[in-house]
Amino acid sequence: MKRIQYNRYGGPEVMRVDDFDLLPPSEGEVAVRVKFAAINPIDWKLRSGQMKIVTGRTLPRAMGMDFSGTILSVGPGVKRLKVGDAVFGLARFKESGAFGEAVITKEAFLAHKPDDVSFEDSACLGTPGITAWNGLIDKAKLQAGQHVFVNGCAGAVGEAAVQIALIHGAVVSGSCSAEDIQRAKSLGVQTVYDYRNTQVSSIATRFDLVYDTAATLPVSTGIGMLRAGGVFLDLNPGPGKFIRAIFDRRLKPIIGSPRAEILDKLAKAASEGRFRIPIGKTVSLSDAIQLIGELEKGRKLGGKGVIEME
Repeated sequence: MKRIQYNRYGGPEVMRVDDFDLLPPSEGEVAVRVKFAAINPIDWKLRSGQMKIVTGRTLPRAMGMDFSGTILSVGPGVKRLKVGDAVFGLARFKESGAFGEAVITKEAFLAHKPDDVSFEDSACLGTPGITAWNGLIDKAKLQAGQHVFVNGCAGAVGEAAVQIALIHGAVVSGSCSAEDIQRAKSLGVQTVYDYRNTQVSSIATRFDLVYDTAATLPVSTGIGMLRAGGVFLDLNPGPGKFIRAIFDRRLKPIIGSPRAEILDKLAKAASEGRFRIPIGKTVSLSDAIQLIGELEKGRKLGGKGVIEME
């Protein structure tokens, strides 16, 4: 079998399509034949070594978090899934491996793919949906009628946050580039600001929730946009912010934490036509390294970059 992996941490030049042996799944794990995988910024952040304190120094390392496919085999203790099931979800954070023909992951990181949602579309739901849900629902306890501001509302996590907020009855405003304003409005964002022309700190409206999905706002700016009792969700966490959050309940640093019950809810919303992450370009595994490098350098696709394995 083949997958994208690297033998040392570094830039795009370290990526290779190499052969690998698929190990049998352990307790609570499953092996999945990957059909499609979706590219996220976390993929090159892991490869660059920015998170080696978590991932460790064991090499070679595989790449890719989000995928869809069918179950090849199951390990001991697996109860929800069986061989042949169509699934989508996330790879294990430390091991990754979705950018390959097969991957081992935890049963808890997968959900059944709805029959009326394609493998290609479902591959894109995991990281954006989990990250948005963790912030809005788990951390901020979003309530119907609350006013939410999404900084970066046309990015993958931003679009996921907009849709999840609307599903839960919130009123959504946001910021993005001028070329994406109409797309954001079509999602249901009520008021959209061009971030190049409007300093979000100058917006007079105050919000119950500010979600910085673009990871560009200083904490002081995000907190300054809040109503009394509001919450600032920070997608660029660091040790200092976690310490500050202990003493300031308005600040909630976000780290995505996948759970099957969240993925099940995302699957239901996708099946109902209320949740979708748009796709910008789909390439083969042999062309994926080039696309990953282009995205890392800032290329915009107007949707997710997706890798087709078959």
